[in-house]
Parts: sequence; C-alpha cells; structure tokens
Amino acid sequence: MRVAQLSWSETAGWASAPGDRNSPDLVFFFGSRAALACGARYEELRAMFPRAHILGCSTGGQIRNDDVTDDEIAAAAIRFDATQLRVACEPAPENSRACGRAIGQTLAAPDLVGIFVLSDGLNVNGSELVAGIIGVVGNRVSVTGGLAGDGADFQETLVGANCAPRKHVVAAVGFYGPAVRIGHGSAGGWDEFGPRRQITRSRGNVLFEFDGEPALDLYERYLGAEEAKSLPGSGLLFPLRIFDPVRPDHDIVRTILAVDHRARSMTFAGDVPEGWTAQLMRGNFDRLAAGAAMAARQAADGVGKMQSGDQVAILVSCIGRRLLMGQHTADELEAARAEFGPQTPQLGFYSYGEISPHRVSGVCELHNQTMTVTTIAEAADHARA
Repeated sequence: MRVAQLSWSETAGWASAPGDRNSPDLVFFFGSRAALACGARYEELRAMFPRAHILGCSTGGQIRNDDVTDDEIAAAAIRFDATQLRVACEPAPENSRACGRAIGQTLAAPDLVGIFVLSDGLNVNGSELVAGIIGVVGNRVSVTGGLAGDGADFQETLVGANCAPRKHVVAAVGFYGPAVRIGHGSAGGWDEFGPRRQITRSRGNVLFEFDGEPALDLYERYLGAEEAKSLPGSGLLFPLRIFDPVRPDHDIVRTILAVDHRARSMTFAGDVPEGWTAQLMRGNFDRLAAGAAMAARQAADGVGKMQSGDQVAILVSCIGRRLLMGQHTADELEAARAEFGPQTPQLGFYSYGEISPHRVSGVCELHNQTMTVTTIAEAADHARA
C-alpha cells in the first residue's frame, strides 16, 4: 500500500507531497462547499487518476497532517497491493434507514472488512443510516466515516462518489480481502454540567421536551439572549450527552443541526430517544486534545505495527470542536499526529457527525462532538506483483 497526499489552492492549483501517485485505486478529497460546488476539482482529479475510485465531500475545514485549512482542498491517492474495493452511492431520502440498507446490500460480501461512509450532513438521520448499514453487513464489519459539513452555515452539504459532489447523496467505499487492516477510535473530552434531565418527548432526531418543558427553552436559558440568536451555530458549543436507561454505561453525544422556534424544538444529527436522560456539556481545550490523542491511539492499535508499506489516518472531527477551540484546533491535530508519528499521513475534515464503533459496545453508531480516527493499512506479507 502506498499513499500520496495532494492539496489544491486557488493560486497554486494541485500540488502533491512526495509519494507514489502511479495508478492509485482510491482517492479521498475534502474541501469547502464553495471550492467543490462547480465540479471542476473533481474533473481535474478524474483526469489525473482515470482508473481510481474518487470520493469526497464538503466540510467545516480540511485536515492535512497537523494543519486545518478552509481555502484548500486536502486529498490523498491510495494504491493498494492486495485489497479490493467497491463503491456504493445512494440518494439521501427521508427514510435514512432504507438508504443505509441499500448501501449495505451493495457492499455486503463474505470478505468485506470495512466500510468508510460519507453522507449528506443536513438531510440524513445519521443514527438511522448507520443502523441500516449494520442491519445488512453485521457488527463484524468496521463502519466509520462522517457527515459532510458546510462550515458553520448549515445551508447545504455536498458528497461525491465517482462523480462531482452534489447535495442529498450518501456514498461509501468497501474494503475487501485478508490483506487490509482497518483501525478505529473515537473520543470526546467534553465536561458535563448542570442536572441530568429526562427526554420526555421526541421523534427520531427531533427533540421537543426535557422534563415536560420545551427543549429549546433550556438551551436558550443556558446560552443567554445574544448566543440564542445565533442558534443552531452557537449550540455547537454546548452538545448534549444522552444516556440509555437500560444500559447506564452506554452514552452518546449529540449536536444540533437546526432549531424550530415556533415548535420550540431542536433537530440533532442522530436520534434522541424518549425516556433517555440528557446532560449539557462544555469544552475544555486540554481535555479535547487528550480525547483526540486517545482516538488516534485506539486507531493505531487497531492496525498494529506495519512492517512495510504505508498507512493512512483519516480524521473526522466535529465542527463544534473547531468552533470552540479556535486557534487551539491545531492542538488536537498535533495530539493525534504524535500518536502516529510524522511518517503516517493524516487526512480528514470537520464534520456534522462522526461514524465509528462505540467504545463500550463495539457497535457502530453516529457520534457528535468527537474526534474519530480511521486507520487503513495492509499486512506486510501481501505485495503487488
């Protein structure tokens, strides 16, 4: 396996770091909505890599090694020695679980090892999407990825799989065979505050009431009048941790995608089930960076020590973390990179939701406000002839 990193800027066009760009099998690319909407960047990648599968999405910032940018496109061209690939692409309908099932059915096979998903970030219930995929391929398959972003604008997100990125799309790539190794890790680093409250009325990923009172009222009280005017963006700084009463050790973080002032409700990236308890959270720079390091460590352990060839680390971190950390965003990228060392390329994006197996149950779920890391490598004893 060989990895070559590329980047695009309006002034310099495409530039590549040292690496093997010959006949890659897979190209990932991540950029702003403005940079990707015209489709020209995809066509340029297609001209450079005519035989590769090319997948990408819009973001809340692109990750390249230990740096995050808004104006550049970050990409990586990956050449495998003995791994087969298959791509699935579906429109993002209202029934997200059915979309996930269609993705799973396209990719399912006895030798399927892992799936990396890129999804529309605004028109999909990420929990239902993941449940649909897992319902077909089972829990033995590592499913990771993220929801596309649009900075802090929440207007439109774009996803492309062997075509120019467009809205209302879910795409995924499957990795097959005994050679490929997929590692994964996910961690947060947020601090809880305030009392735990019961979710007394919700529907899917729409939350109506805490403790019998309008959900939006609670958020507005904590944010104050000025911050409340900036919802849903300001709500990214105060995610919600929800707890399953049947499994007290099972918790998931949720982040806001939209608010309905008339209904006094909030729409989250994933399900917020009735009967679960919830608690507000706020960030601490050091703990967030430590969470990124933990996620990277878990992902690195998942592939073990590769004796030959490259590996790549794909980082998907929540836009809320970036908005909170500001110039300290580099701290979490540096913390992750320290776990891998400078020889492992880091590529990724800031998202509206992260997909990874849960740290306790091992079942793949949608997360929010986490740093999620996927490592892809091949065993040393599989070489291309």
